[in-house]
Amino acid sequence: MSSTPTSVTVPGPAVPARALKIQSRLRMSATWALIKPYWKSDDRLAGLGLLALVVVLNLGIVYINVLLNEWNRVFYNALEQRDYASFKVLLVRFSWIAAFFIVAAISRQYYTMMLQMRWRTWMTGRFMGHWLGHQAYYRIEQTHATDNPDQRISDDLRQFTDGALSLSLGLLNSVVTLLSFVGILWTVSGPISFALGGTEWTIPGYMVWFAAGYAVIGSLVAHVVGRPLIGLNFQQEQYEADFRFTLVRLRENSEPVALYRGEPTEQAGLRARFDRIRANWNQLMRYTRRLTFVSSGYAQFAIIFPILVAAPRYFAGKMTLGGLMQTSSAFGQVQGALSWFVDSYATLVGWKAAANRLIDFQEAIRIAERQDESLHGTRDIEVAHTGQPQGGITVDGLALALPVRSARSAAVGQRPLVSPFSLSVAPGERWLVSGPSGCGKSVLFRALAGIWPYGSGTVTMPEGARMLFLPQRSYLPIGTLADALAYPDAGTEHSAEVLQAALRQARLAALADQLDVFDNWSLRLSPGEQQRLAFARALLQKPDYLFLDEATSALDEDTEGAMYRLMVESLPRAAIISIAHRSTVAAFHGKRLRYVPQDGEAAQAAQAGLPGVSYRVVCEA
Repeated sequence: MSSTPTSVTVPGPAVPARALKIQSRLRMSATWALIKPYWKSDDRLAGLGLLALVVVLNLGIVYINVLLNEWNRVFYNALEQRDYASFKVLLVRFSWIAAFFIVAAISRQYYTMMLQMRWRTWMTGRFMGHWLGHQAYYRIEQTHATDNPDQRISDDLRQFTDGALSLSLGLLNSVVTLLSFVGILWTVSGPISFALGGTEWTIPGYMVWFAAGYAVIGSLVAHVVGRPLIGLNFQQEQYEADFRFTLVRLRENSEPVALYRGEPTEQAGLRARFDRIRANWNQLMRYTRRLTFVSSGYAQFAIIFPILVAAPRYFAGKMTLGGLMQTSSAFGQVQGALSWFVDSYATLVGWKAAANRLIDFQEAIRIAERQDESLHGTRDIEVAHTGQPQGGITVDGLALALPVRSARSAAVGQRPLVSPFSLSVAPGERWLVSGPSGCGKSVLFRALAGIWPYGSGTVTMPEGARMLFLPQRSYLPIGTLADALAYPDAGTEHSAEVLQAALRQARLAALADQLDVFDNWSLRLSPGEQQRLAFARALLQKPDYLFLDEATSALDEDTEGAMYRLMVESLPRAAIISIAHRSTVAAFHGKRLRYVPQDGEAAQAAQAGLPGVSYRVVCEA
């Protein structure tokens, strides 16, 4: 077998220029809608208190800079006059000013980080609540409305809150600095006079106008050069998350990949995904190089620019050395304040890319939440409760459909799958659901669980009925075996004796002494052990309605029969509804729900595995 990686096509081509242009938009109103809710939340008082403290510390640092500016004038005048006594006094004064500056800077950083974490904590809770609410996380995956929600909740939220605070506080600091130093620069720079066209012109506070013009030109150039970085950063985060997800998926499926000898294909797929990262990174390098050229050149020339502009007055004897240094310092503060946009542009584009990803993620969540309402003129599947604890499940006019995502928009349409049918399941009944693969048997279970919005009809449940769904591969959380067994309850809600008894009944006696072992049980246990663990979970949950979706597919016939007998004997009043292909399972069920194609032509298409086939349901007692 060759070890040379094969060529593979990775889903998700590079984002086209039009999409990149959309991702580069500023979308300020939507960004403000992300920022505003925290400052109106229950945590707003603590947040506003920290923000006020940070603002006061910022103002204090600006005031210290004003003192340092004045100190520059006096200090360099003392050097020019060789005044040693004043020189010593000024050094002591500088020590005190520097000490206060260090304390203020450290405090500002500390409380800014505290505010960042409070804001991030609140936003993370809010996004997770909406993502997990209404099964939005499930519906987003069904329609592929957005990519890598885990990365958006973890990385993008962190970058958004950190960037919002650092940029806004930096802007505030620049405004206050500008207001504090513009008067100083206006006074110390004085007027400049020159002749133009035979007319004498005088510009008062000319250094202020030079600083403003210098900053405006630099800001415009930086924006023109650096704006594409917003879309490129957006793409880079997406590609990095795709690559990381593929690595995690390979780790979780290491055994089947090893059995298939699939390493060359996996390596080729990983390389292809990384090539997308590298290609986008190359574009980032080019645009970042241009932006760095602009910002670095801008910053370096700003060092000498005020000296060049003020030099004529100094050499004319109209300004002392101290005045020259004070002018240079004040010009630097004013120019730096006006240059906030240039200096912060690299941070701004990264923050805006994270904000755009969060905006898209929030919109995907809202679309998922709206799927409880009407979709394209058809009514959703309504799951209601009778208000009575007794009685069974009643299905009335239930039609099932599949989602169809438009290639031209984010709209989600529907393709009919199962024509309307009615059904009644009483307590203690045993139903077997059978039919060709892909006919919609699992979709029926999802509709009964209330998580499938595509189709129409009504499902009525008895009030307070406990329902448990065991899919072919049950979810096992990372944690102790007790937590995996009792899920969604905590392992501590059941005694060790009860948990051990359930394991033994499910033929997992070898695991009875490992309840406190922490592990990734979905990787440690074999598929058959995982399915038996799910049956042990059913013994703990004691559901009124137990739905088994090929829940014994990994078991031998003897163990399969033992698990079904265990359910029938341990849960005599529970209704059991099973999806299974083995004929041996039928012996444990008294009724059948059979899926058949709509007509003969559809039957042939179904046998050939062609898409677009619709089915009808036949109930057999």
